[in-house]
Amino acid sequence: ASRLGDAVQFFVYDTPKVMLLLTLIVFAVGVLRSFFTQERTRRYLAGKHESAGNVMAALLGIVTPFCSCSAVPMFLGFVQAGAPLGVTFSFLIAAPMVNEIALALLYGLLGWKAAALYLGAGLLIAMVSGWVIGRLKLEGWMEDWVRALRAGEAVVFEQRLSWRDRLDQGR
Repeated sequence: ASRLGDAVQFFVYDTPKVMLLLTLIVFAVGVLRSFFTQERTRRYLAGKHESAGNVMAALLGIVTPFCSCSAVPMFLGFVQAGAPLGVTFSFLIAAPMVNEIALALLYGLLGWKAAALYLGAGLLIAMVSGWVIGRLKLEGWMEDWVRALRAGEAVVFEQRLSWRDRLDQGR
């Protein structure tokens, strides 16, 4: 009947539920992410109009398995695929910013309003940032070797994963 007793009761009864929820979410996201390879993402964004590309890039950034540590390789891949610089940055800002695991946990802990605010703010920041970067016309500031990349130079391997491989990747 004390605060300490309430805290211990919460820990004992709710920790297994939270751990089960977190495990299921991480597993489901791992399976979902197996559908979005780098090559497939590049193909979706290549040649898109800038406004549609910013929206699509930000949405793809949420579900793809890329974090901020993959920014340079992804930037080069988008340049190779011919995506506009603003679209590239919409993706690269949304990918590490809007995390689907955090989104699910926010929904479970704080409700749909907090989760929707997190999702909307992250997408808005990514899309507006990409639009601004696209308007600044910074392509001329890229190094010559980056601009010289052509889509055919890199060998592209698209994995064909079975459901068993996807489930293993989720684990």
